[in-house]
Amino acid sequence: MNAVDVLVMESNAGTEVPRGVREKNRVAMTSVLAAVVLTGAKIAAGLATGSLGILSEAAHSALDLVAAVVTVFAVRTSGKPADRDHPYGHGKVENLSALVETLLLLATCVWIIYEAVQRLVFRPLEVRTTPLGFLVIVVSILVDTGRSRALRRAARKYHSQALEADALHFATDVWSSGVVLLGLAMVWLSRQWHLPWLAKADAIAALAVAGIVVRVSITLGRKAVDDLMDAVPPHLVERAQARVAAVPGVERVLRIRIRRTGGEWFSDVVISVQEDLSARDAHEVADAVETVMRREMPRGDCVVHVEPESGDHDTPN
Repeated sequence: MNAVDVLVMESNAGTEVPRGVREKNRVAMTSVLAAVVLTGAKIAAGLATGSLGILSEAAHSALDLVAAVVTVFAVRTSGKPADRDHPYGHGKVENLSALVETLLLLATCVWIIYEAVQRLVFRPLEVRTTPLGFLVIVVSILVDTGRSRALRRAARKYHSQALEADALHFATDVWSSGVVLLGLAMVWLSRQWHLPWLAKADAIAALAVAGIVVRVSITLGRKAVDDLMDAVPPHLVERAQARVAAVPGVERVLRIRIRRTGGEWFSDVVISVQEDLSARDAHEVADAVETVMRREMPRGDCVVHVEPESGDHDTPN
């Protein structure tokens, strides 16, 4: 049993946790440990070399650490079953977690941009290129790549936005670390080729890191807000309407409403059937509609309301 398994068991002590939640917890906890190691290594390398690029990456990783801790909490909470106060479950905490992580990333970008401008314009600082700096960044890229892939697989498997957000954090680390590595190389070449202007590449690399993070943060933030506001893709509702309308016995589809909570989908459907249809037959039609909706959204719950077709085409409220 490794350290991650022990931490997961301790965090879940006294509760019966489904296998999927345990796996999500394990992946999230591993990300916390990876973020701790990477943050410490980058801070040490940044202070030793004076590289703003590495220090900006350290700040980025520190925020990743906070985000990973938030993800562990979100995954843990979202796995709780529905209760009296939360009839739709606790999945929305994953969307809220993703939004918090977005705000943290944007806050980091403000500091990186400010410091980069200071070094480019007001107080240039000599950057020392050492083997340690290059080694830390290369190792960081390898670790971040592994964690991003593991988180993305788990996010897709369990439809977890919290894990998806964490995967984006580590994925942006890969790209931003690559930019920092290029910046360090340019600084080293500035000394070899006696080109002083190349020495500013480190601060420019830090600005590029901030740009990458801002772009990803905006995308992640929009998605989190959409999910918190119960927005759904229009094509999903249109496709569901077409599938339900094709069910034998359905006269009209009066309304379909869909919302997402974490990895779960909830929908309510109102249909009309022939006025003289028996209650048993109407129930069978409703069952068929539920089957169609679950086929469209496997991880979901559907409520179907049946009304007699009376010729009144007003849509129910």
